[in-house]
Amino acid sequence: MTTIKRRTFMSGLGAMALTPVFSPAIAQKRYDDGASDGEIRIGNIMPYSGNASAYGVIGRTSEALMKKINDDGGINGRKINFITYDDGYSPPKAVEMVRKLVEEDKVLLVFNPLGTPSNTAIQRYMNTRKVPQLFVATGASKWGNPAQFPWTIGWQPDYATEAAIYAKHILASNPNAKIGVLMQNDDYGKDYFNGFKAGLGKDNERAIVQLSTYEVTDPTVDSQMIQLKNSGAGVFFNITTPKFAAQAIRKAAEINWKPVHYLNNVSSSFGSVMKPAGLENSQGIIIALYRKDANDPQWAAAPDVAAWRAFMAKYMPNADLRDDGHNYGYSVANTLVHVLKAAGDNLTRDNVMKQAASIRNFEAPLLLPGIKVNTSATDYYPIQSVQLARVKGETFELFGDVLSNESV
Repeated sequence: MTTIKRRTFMSGLGAMALTPVFSPAIAQKRYDDGASDGEIRIGNIMPYSGNASAYGVIGRTSEALMKKINDDGGINGRKINFITYDDGYSPPKAVEMVRKLVEEDKVLLVFNPLGTPSNTAIQRYMNTRKVPQLFVATGASKWGNPAQFPWTIGWQPDYATEAAIYAKHILASNPNAKIGVLMQNDDYGKDYFNGFKAGLGKDNERAIVQLSTYEVTDPTVDSQMIQLKNSGAGVFFNITTPKFAAQAIRKAAEINWKPVHYLNNVSSSFGSVMKPAGLENSQGIIIALYRKDANDPQWAAAPDVAAWRAFMAKYMPNADLRDDGHNYGYSVANTLVHVLKAAGDNLTRDNVMKQAASIRNFEAPLLLPGIKVNTSATDYYPIQSVQLARVKGETFELFGDVLSNESV
C-alpha cells in the first residue's frame, strides 16, 4: 500500500471529552433528545431539488436502509425514525432545515448532510448546539478538524488528498503536461483545486494553462469547455458535480477535444454521469475510487454486493442500479448503523461522537478490498485510501496500488 502524505489539521483532542468513564452507572440507559427505549430519531438534509438533485438518491437509499433495519428489529431493539428534508443545495435553506430538525424534530444527530456549502453553513450551529454532524457527504478537508469542530466528522476521502493523487499521477505519467481545469466556483471546487496545486508543487503549478470556473446556477459549462480546448491543454482535471460532469464530457466530444481526462470522485456515477454523457464519450476517464462499482461483473460474487442487490430489489425496486448514489448511500448508512450499535444503551450525543471517533478497521459494505474505515479522537478522516481506475466499457478498470493516507 502506497502512502501519500497531506497536511495535518488536528492539534488536540478538541473540546469534547472522550475519556471512558468507569462506574456502575455506565450500564444504565442514557438518552439525549432523539433517543428513547423504543426510538432513535435521525435527521438528514439532501438536495432533492435544484441543480444538485442527482444526489437525492443518497438520502432515499439511506432512508430505505433504515426501513430495512426496522424490519429486521431495529438497532438494539430501537426503531429508527429517519427524517429527511430538501435543502435544494442552498446554504440558507440548509440552515433552516437543520434548525427544524434539531429544535422541532428533536433529532439525536444530523447524518450525511450533503454538499460543502450547506455543511459549511450549518457547521458552527451544530457545534454550538453540540449535535453530531455525522459522516457529512462531502470530502472537503475542513471536516477533519476535531480541535475546532469536535461535533463534525467526514466519511469519504477528502478532496485535497484525492486531487493530490491525480496531480502526482500526471507528473509521473506526463511531466510536460499542459493542464486545463474546470472548477465549480465554491468551497468544494476550491478545496479540490488547492489540493491539486499542492500535489503539483510550486515548481509545477505553471503546468496549469487554463482555469475555467462555473457557478452552480449556470445552465451549462459549454463556453468553459471551449475555453479549455483553446488553451492547448492536453490534460483535463474536471472538478464538477454530476450534472456538469455529464455536460463537460459530452461537450468535449462535440468539440473533438480529447485530453487525458481526470474526473473527481463525486461524479463517478455511470447512472447520473457516464450514461447521460454518452458511454462512448466517457471511455478512458480516470477516477480515484474507494468503493466497488456494484454493477461490475468482477464483484458479482462478493457477499456485500449480493446483499446490496437483494436490498435494492426489495426496498428500491424501481431504482436505477447504475446510479452510484445508491451505492454510496448504502455504504455510509451502514457505517452509521455500526456506530449506533456500538453506542448501545448510552444514546447521548457525546457517546455517539465518541463511537464515531473510535472506529477500527470497519469494512463498510461496498468498499474496495484493502480499504477500511478508521477514526480516532484526533483523526476525523474515516476513509483515507483510494485506487485509480479508468472507465472501460460500462465498468471501471482498476490499476496501480491502493494509495493511502491512513494515520491510525
